[in-house]
Amino acid sequence: MSRVLLAQWQAGRLRPGPVVERDDGREQPIDRWLAGWRGWAAPWLSAWRCRRLRADVAAVLAQGDALQALDEAALDAHIATVRTRLQAEGLTRGAVQQAFALVREVSRRTLGKAHYPAQLTGGLVLLGGRLAEMQTGEGKTLTALLPAVTVALAGAPAHVVTVNDYLAARDAEIMLPVYRRFGLEVGVVVEDRPQSERQAAWRCPVVYTTNKDLVFDYLRDQMDHGGRQLHAAVPALLGERRAQATPRRLRGLYFVLIDEADSVLVDEARTPLILSAERPGGDDEAAWRAALDAARALEPGVDYRLRQRERQVELLPPAEARIDALCQGMHPLLAARRARLAMVQQALSALHLFHRDRQYIVREHEGRMTVQIVDENTGRVMPDRSWERGLHQMVELKEGLATSARRDTISRLTYQRFFRRYLRLCGMSGTAMEVAAELRAVYALDVVRVPTHRPVLRRDLGARVYWHEAARWQAVAVQAQAMAAQGRAVLIGTRSVRASEAVSAALAEHGLAHALLNARQDAAEAEVVAQAGQPGRITVATNMAGRGTDILLHDDVRAAGGLHVILTEFHESARVDRQLYGRAGRQGDPGSFEALVSLDDDLFLGFGAGPARWVRRLLGASAGPEAHLPAWLGQWLRRHAQWRAEAHFSAVRRRTIDQDRELDRRLAFGGRPL
Repeated sequence: MSRVLLAQWQAGRLRPGPVVERDDGREQPIDRWLAGWRGWAAPWLSAWRCRRLRADVAAVLAQGDALQALDEAALDAHIATVRTRLQAEGLTRGAVQQAFALVREVSRRTLGKAHYPAQLTGGLVLLGGRLAEMQTGEGKTLTALLPAVTVALAGAPAHVVTVNDYLAARDAEIMLPVYRRFGLEVGVVVEDRPQSERQAAWRCPVVYTTNKDLVFDYLRDQMDHGGRQLHAAVPALLGERRAQATPRRLRGLYFVLIDEADSVLVDEARTPLILSAERPGGDDEAAWRAALDAARALEPGVDYRLRQRERQVELLPPAEARIDALCQGMHPLLAARRARLAMVQQALSALHLFHRDRQYIVREHEGRMTVQIVDENTGRVMPDRSWERGLHQMVELKEGLATSARRDTISRLTYQRFFRRYLRLCGMSGTAMEVAAELRAVYALDVVRVPTHRPVLRRDLGARVYWHEAARWQAVAVQAQAMAAQGRAVLIGTRSVRASEAVSAALAEHGLAHALLNARQDAAEAEVVAQAGQPGRITVATNMAGRGTDILLHDDVRAAGGLHVILTEFHESARVDRQLYGRAGRQGDPGSFEALVSLDDDLFLGFGAGPARWVRRLLGASAGPEAHLPAWLGQWLRRHAQWRAEAHFSAVRRRTIDQDRELDRRLAFGGRPL
């Protein structure tokens, strides 16, 4: 391992400092363009790469058959031999084959699960520093064991990243017997763990954590050990003393495996991770109230324009004079022109762009009613997160709540820059091929589609685009009733709390019993999902796609046709739609899916408003209250709107990383920024 690190250092691929990590580089537009072409070729390259791995898979299976004859003492001796070989040779082909065969055998003995050829293929793809696209139900948690154990035996820290605390703790607990058989301790770093436990967990050979906990602890390390290098002398004068008082959490960025990688590396990469601290002293509430009052007095179309797609407010020329008059003598924070305009812009955003039961919910937390942000990618609430620059407090005032303390930014980092610092980055996802070009261009990460263990029996029942929202909800209830009557299980996916409750109301009108899972009921998630595969069961869930838990079907449901998935609103990316569809037909089970959506949906309003208006003018006069568009027209509208949305958000992610680099450049006036 040391020889490899020395070679990378000499090649300029490692950043100088006490922690081993790769230089995150600075690509030019031409680099992105060239790498993007390789990403576009991913579907063709994927099959070729899988064929090349067949010989390795066959070798692992052959060695695994021989290992079954060993008693426990002989197996322990073989583990010690393979550990020594990995630490001496590194991740050579022969050593990796031996390690994979051992992991498979130990898993068979301790968990009763031996890896399938598809899972072995996925493990080899991951260890090669690529992203394995594996469909839902293919056993990604078990697949992750293969590279994690191999890297840890070779002597490097392995980080396994999942999308939430529940999955991190669950996966670590399930796989713990396998790791301990190899003499490897497993750490779990999640939100509610105290600092002492987090420090101990990061010292383990394998650590299960979430993407946010990982990046925030990295930022805390940077701040505790000198922060940005404002001058070459600062770390020498201050950093060493602080380092002695506060040990580093992370031992280095060697190997990371990201589950639901497209969600982390793409969907959540639009905004940087911000480490903040409560602002001491001061009473800003009067300023926030004044800004809200001024914002309410402004006229849309005259003083400001809402940019829904960017979730931004544009102040128009007449607004400045009106804001000056409205805020005259109101509060010292509103005295400066630039600060005054920025605060009123935030107030307009709080009033018109952030909506209850969509971007946030209001519920009790720690003894008081609070505004809690809802992660729009997963449907989960994030009680420890807040919007910056007074936005969170103005939303609280809009809802009539007491304001929380304002928090100021002390450090920030984008996912794009952070994950590129690992010596080896890999990931798993059920849907990644649609963003293969971006993953290659930004992260140098190739996508490989791993063949399924069993044939896919999932059926596509098409999509219907209704003219009005009410008609869509009625159609969803009717279809759910018909499928449940056949003895099938039904999963209805929505994008917001408001939409999930609208579905729930429609089902109640039809007298249909159902389970509701959204940000208000997230504590009951495991119980709801455990029952979702029962005969006649109807489950309504916000963004079920990112929840990482399989729905196990009752035998009667499987015989009746399996799980039926109803998507009620298209997402900005077809990839996210496919995640929801993938809940049906797992591991060779039967299943089906369909989309019942409306022209009133956010996707069409935000990214297909022009074509949607044209369709309404052309065909709307003859449409009845329950009519829907012709199938071909609805398909064209969806593709057009999603194409525009994906292009827009890809540009947003590029701007995010460019802005982060520019901030680094401005703040680091002596030495290199950390």
